[in-house]
Amino acid sequence: MQRREFLKTLAVGTATFAPIAKFPWLNNAQAATNGATDVSISKRVLEVNGKAATVFGLGTADGKPGLVLNSGGDFDVNLLNQTNEDTLIHWHGLTPPWGMDGVPDNPAKLLTAGETRHYLFPVGQGGTHWMHAHTLQEQTLLAAPLIVRTAADLARDEQEVVILLHDFSFKTPEELLSGLKAPGSTDAMGHGGAAGHMRTRMQGMEGMHQQHMSGMAMQGMPSMDLNDIEYDAYLANDRTLDDPEVVAVEKGGRVRLRIINGATATAFTIDTGTLPGDLIAVDGNDVVPVSGARFPISMGQRLDIRLQLPPGSGAFPILALREGAKERTGIILATQGADISKLDASGTDSGPVLDLAVEEMLLATQSLAQRAPNRTYALTLTGDMASYIWEIGSADGPMKVATGDRVELAMRNMSMMAHPMHLHGHHFQVVAVNGKRINGAVRDTVLVPPMTEVAVQFDTTNPGRWPFHCHHLYHMATGMMSFVTYENAI
Repeated sequence: MQRREFLKTLAVGTATFAPIAKFPWLNNAQAATNGATDVSISKRVLEVNGKAATVFGLGTADGKPGLVLNSGGDFDVNLLNQTNEDTLIHWHGLTPPWGMDGVPDNPAKLLTAGETRHYLFPVGQGGTHWMHAHTLQEQTLLAAPLIVRTAADLARDEQEVVILLHDFSFKTPEELLSGLKAPGSTDAMGHGGAAGHMRTRMQGMEGMHQQHMSGMAMQGMPSMDLNDIEYDAYLANDRTLDDPEVVAVEKGGRVRLRIINGATATAFTIDTGTLPGDLIAVDGNDVVPVSGARFPISMGQRLDIRLQLPPGSGAFPILALREGAKERTGIILATQGADISKLDASGTDSGPVLDLAVEEMLLATQSLAQRAPNRTYALTLTGDMASYIWEIGSADGPMKVATGDRVELAMRNMSMMAHPMHLHGHHFQVVAVNGKRINGAVRDTVLVPPMTEVAVQFDTTNPGRWPFHCHHLYHMATGMMSFVTYENAI
C-alpha cells in the first residue's frame, strides 16, 4: 500500500493509552500553492499538567500551526496580528531580504495589534525550518514549524512527521528573566538566588567527552551549568509525554522525522529507541547520512531523521531527553491496532550532555565552493550565572563585510554554559572544531560548548545588518547578540 492511500484510511486501533488530540497539528498538512497565504498570530488556551494556560498560536486559516510550502516558489504570506500585543515573526532558516527578517527595529517595526503585513520573497531551497517571535514572547509558545518541501520530497513514498519541541512555564518570561538576573532572589522556579539557584550542573565535566581548547586539555575547570531554568513541563507538539501525540504509521513503512528544537533554554537528545535512524539533514541542509539512535539538538536547531519501520505491529516512542536531567518529552509512532503503553515524563537516567562528537562526523552534501576567507573575526563568548550577563567579544572589531566576501567566524566559548549560535539571513558551513579543520555541515545554528572552539564560513550574498546571537532566549536578552553588517546597509 502506498503511503498516500494508507494515510487516508488508517486510524490507530484500540490501545491501553489513547489520548484525544486537543489541538490540530501540522503533520500531513498540504502545501500552500496559489496566492498569498494568511498566517495569524493569536491567543489560545493550552492545558498543561491539568492546568490551563493562555499561550500564543501561530498558524493558517485551517487551524493548523505553522506553514508548509513548496521549494522553488515564493514566500507569499499575509501575517495577521490577532492579539492585543505588538509582536513580530522571524522566518528561521529562510534567507529573506533584510527588511523582512523579523527582528524588531532591525529594520522592521513591530506588528501592532490588529495589523496585517505582507511578505513576498523567494522561499529558497527545501528544508525543515520554523518561525518564531524574536522577543520574550517566544517563551509563551509564539513559534511554529515552517516546512519547505522539494519535488523529491513530494515524490518519495515516505511519511513525514513534524515534531516541535518546547519548554513551558506557568510564569511569564519576564518573571523567569527577573529571577535569573536578581542575585539573592528566588529563581525562575523558586529554588534560591541566581548565584546558587536550582540548576542542572555538571561537576568537573564528568559524563561528557573531554573538551579541548586548541588541542590542549583544560584541567581544573569550574563546573559546567547545563540548565538555568527548571520548567513546569517539556512539550512535543504542544503535549507532555504523559499525554503525547500518537501518530499513525504503516507497518514496514518509512518515516521522515522533521524535528525542531523550539525550546527557549533547553537542549535535548533525540532518542529513536528500537528504531535506528539515519540523520539526513540539519537545519534544512542535507548531510551524508549518519546512522544511530541518539542525536543531539540544541535550541534553534533542526534534525531530519529517516526511520524504517519493521513489518510487524508496534508502538515506537520518539523521545527528547532533556540535557543532564531526567525530564523527557516526545511522541509515539503507532501502527494500526498497536498497544500503546503509558510513558512517564521523567526517565530513569539523565539525558546526555551535548558535545560536538556528532557535529564532527557531519559532512555536507553540497559544500561551499573552495575559497580562502578574506575576512576573519575571532569571537569570544563570555558570561556567568552570577551576574547573568552574556556577551560576544570580537578581537577584530565590529563584524563588517561587503557583498561577495567569504567570511570566517572563529568562536571560542570561555563561559561555563553552552551557546547555540545562530546567524540570520545566511547559511554557514562548519569548517573547524577545536582547531581541527573539517568539511562539516551547512547550517544556520551551531552549538559551541564550554571551553571549545568552533569556526564557520559563509558567503555574503544578502546585504543587511544581520543578527548573530545565542539561541538561548535569556542569553540573547542579556547581551549575547551582535551583528554582521554589510557596507552601506544602514
